[in-house]
Amino acid sequence: MSMLAHLLSRFVRNGRLTVIHHDGARESFGSGVDGPEVTVKLHDARVQRELFFNPELAAAEAYMDGRLTFENGGRVLDLLTLFSVNRAGLGAHPVQQALRKVWRALKRRHQSNRVGQAAANVSSHYDHPRAFYELWLDETMSYSCAYFSGPDMSLKEAQVAKMRHIAAKLAIEPGMTVAEIGSGWGGLATYLAAVCGAKVTAINVSPDQLAASRDRVAQAGVADRVTFFEKDYRELTGTFDRVVSVGMMEHVGVAHFDDYFSTVKRLCGPDGYAMIHAIGRMSPPGTTAPFIRKYIFPVFASTERCGLWVDDCEVLRLHYYWTIKAWRENFEGVRDQVVAMQGERFARMWEFYLAAVELGFRDGSNMVYQLLLSGKRDAVPVTRDFITIREAELATREGGLPWRST
Repeated sequence: MSMLAHLLSRFVRNGRLTVIHHDGARESFGSGVDGPEVTVKLHDARVQRELFFNPELAAAEAYMDGRLTFENGGRVLDLLTLFSVNRAGLGAHPVQQALRKVWRALKRRHQSNRVGQAAANVSSHYDHPRAFYELWLDETMSYSCAYFSGPDMSLKEAQVAKMRHIAAKLAIEPGMTVAEIGSGWGGLATYLAAVCGAKVTAINVSPDQLAASRDRVAQAGVADRVTFFEKDYRELTGTFDRVVSVGMMEHVGVAHFDDYFSTVKRLCGPDGYAMIHAIGRMSPPGTTAPFIRKYIFPVFASTERCGLWVDDCEVLRLHYYWTIKAWRENFEGVRDQVVAMQGERFARMWEFYLAAVELGFRDGSNMVYQLLLSGKRDAVPVTRDFITIREAELATREGGLPWRST
C-alpha cells in the first residue's frame, strides 16, 4: 500500500474518494454514505508524495497547477466538503499529528506582523485589480462578514445592515471623531460620515483601496469629513471619540495583540470606546491552515494586560458562512471573466480559497465576533437596548448612499 493510500484509508470514512493515478490505476476510499462522492485524477507521481506530507496545501497547489483535476463533473467544493466531513480522521494520522506539532511550534513566526511586513501581507492579498473584486463583491464593495437577518437576505442588504449595526454600537453623534483601522474600500467610512455625520480618519496600507475609497467619499459628497492615510495602525496619532476596526485584528498576529490593543486604547479619548469586528475560533487558538497562510491569511488576556474593559461581545456564528457562500456563488458566475483578467491559475487559487473558507465557517470552529472596548467601565451604555433603537433610526437616513451600481 502506498503512503498516500495508507493516509486516505484512515482519513476518508464518510463519502467516497476515488483516485485515478498518473499510470491509470484507480483506488477508492470511504463508505459512500454521509458525504459526497468525488473522483480526482493525479497527473504525476510527485503529487502523491506531496499529498501525503501536506494534503491541505498540496491539493490546493496541485489543482492550481492542473496536476490534480476532477472527473465526472466534480468541483473543488465537493473535494473540500469531503475533507470537511472527515477532518477528524486526518488529524488523527501520526504523520499529520507530527506536522501539526511543527506548525504550532512555528505559530508565532507565521503570525509575525512587523510594520513593513504588515504592508507586504496586505498588498499580496488585496492589491489585485479593483475590477477583479468588483466582479463578485456586492455593490458596497465590502470584503468582510455581513450581518444577515436570515439566509435569504441579499448580500448587499446584509452588508449595509452590518454597517448600520456597527454604527449603532458606536452610538455616533454628528461631529464626533472616528478613527478607522483598516478601511477597505471605504464603505464604512462613507456610511459613518454620510449617515451619522462623523468626521472620520481612516488608515489602510493598500494604495489601490485608498484610491477607490477617496473616489467613493467624493462621490458621496463627504470628502471634507473623511481623511484617508496610507500608514500602519501603530503609526496613527491623536485621540478620537470612537475607534472602529473591521476585519483587521486577524491580520495582526498573536505576538502583536498587545501592540494592537494598546494602540486602540491610546486612540480612544477619555470617554471614548472602540468596536472591533474580527474572526475567531470556538476552539482554543490554533494555527492558520497552510494554504491560507501561504496564499491568502488569546484576545481577553491581551485586553486585560492593556487595561481595556470588554464591555460587550457578540458572536456571529452563521453570518460569515452566508457571506462567503454568496461570494463563492458570485465568483462561479463570473469565473470566465476572472480567467480572462487574471489567468486560469489565479482563478483556481481563488476558487479553492473561497470554498475552503466557506466550509471552515460552516463545518469548522470559525466564527466572527464583535467587541466593544473602553478604558472606563461606564463609557458604553450598560444595557444593549441602545443598539436596536439606533439601528432603527439609522435605517431611515440611508437613502442615496453611493454604492457601486451593477
